[in-house]
Amino acid sequence: MNRNKFSTEEIAAVYKAICERRDMRHFVSAPLEEGQLQRFVQAAHMAPSVGLMQPWRFIRITDMSLRTAIQQHVEQERIATADALGERSSEFMRLKVEGILTCAEVLVVGLIENREKYIFGRRTIPEMDLASASCAIQNMWLAARAEGIGLGWVSLFDPKILRELCGMPSDSQPIAVLCLGHVQDFYPAPMLEIEAWDNRKAVGEVLYENTWITKEP
Repeated sequence: MNRNKFSTEEIAAVYKAICERRDMRHFVSAPLEEGQLQRFVQAAHMAPSVGLMQPWRFIRITDMSLRTAIQQHVEQERIATADALGERSSEFMRLKVEGILTCAEVLVVGLIENREKYIFGRRTIPEMDLASASCAIQNMWLAARAEGIGLGWVSLFDPKILRELCGMPSDSQPIAVLCLGHVQDFYPAPMLEIEAWDNRKAVGEVLYENTWITKEP
């Protein structure tokens, strides 16, 4: 018997949060409960990080004019992305990609400045700071889903412009605009699957054994 194992109910809850997490774009205009945002940030801050560098920083956007400026910039990038997609441009423009003006809370997530001094775990793979911060965002996503709160990760922005808008250090790196808030319903499947943008691959397509190279029959 594994004494470190959670109870059957606890295990089921963990897997349920993982399976029902969604990248949300549609929000109901209502504030979060007292202390809820702090719990989500605490969950994020409990994430693992290479060399314990804790590279994540969160900026809570409470100034509506700043929130509007961020949304307008994201909209500009949405149009630029559509132009870059060529034949799928019109299909992309039909997708809703953010809920910045309707969600309860907006957080900008960035990587810390002076990251070059952190060598532990990053000497050959410097991108591990991004991997660590992504774990923090996933922690927040799962905590929010468990409490019935939607979260959407917006990545359509120019890092330089967002850094200037949010007064971030010159060598820091914004990686996400997070929209948090109440939702009418969680999507029954990822929105991009529902909209037929793409399909989730089968596990067999992403799992290999011993070698990635597929031998010819």
